Amino acid sequence: MAKYFNYFPQTAYYLSDDNSSLDIVTNIMSRFSFNTTSKDKLVMYYKYDISDGETPEIIADKLYGSPEKHWIILSVNNIKNPQFDWPLRYNDLTKYIDIKYRGVTYANTANTGTGLSWSKSHTHSYYINEKRTLPSGDETTETIIIDAATFANTNTTSTVVYTLYNSTNVTITTTKSSMSYYEYELEANEEKRTIDILRPEFVKTIEQEFRNVIA
Repeated sequence: MAKYFNYFPQTAYYLSDDNSSLDIVTNIMSRFSFNTTSKDKLVMYYKYDISDGETPEIIADKLYGSPEKHWIILSVNNIKNPQFDWPLRYNDLTKYIDIKYRGVTYANTANTGTGLSWSKSHTHSYYINEKRTLPSGDETTETIIIDAATFANTNTTSTVVYTLYNSTNVTITTTKSSMSYYEYELEANEEKRTIDILRPEFVKTIEQEFRNVIA
């Protein structure tokens, strides 16, 4: 990170209200972002799945040969706050869940235990899942979010067979499912794992563009 800020412009900053003390500091408020037009050129990027415990620095070192190039990883994916926009390690995630749901809005720890246990025992959302099996054997699945009352009045599993004009059948199987707050947080964390990676051959070009823009 230290080298990253070496390219940032300097600015005058008064240390006192009466402007009697002046210092020259790095303007860390400067920003660099990728042009959306160039980002649409798929030849420059590929998908990458972040392993548990991998940081932007680890990935940059592995793919670009230097942890200092982690800013490219973050910029490509428009990640402004790595603490919240980057997937947490499993142990850190469980701690985060416990703290988040420990408050009075959710769990009263005196009565229900930890925020983690509350998140596992309370439902975040309800769903109906419809699977259509076509005559060809192909299947499509649609998941629809519903309310608790609809969930309670829906059979666990139901199957309906429709006969088409050519005497072939389409089978629609309906099931219901729910997601706990714990499962919701796990899924939200997993969705952050797939990121875009700038191909190494374009790194030098992007670094030069960065210097031209930020300096």
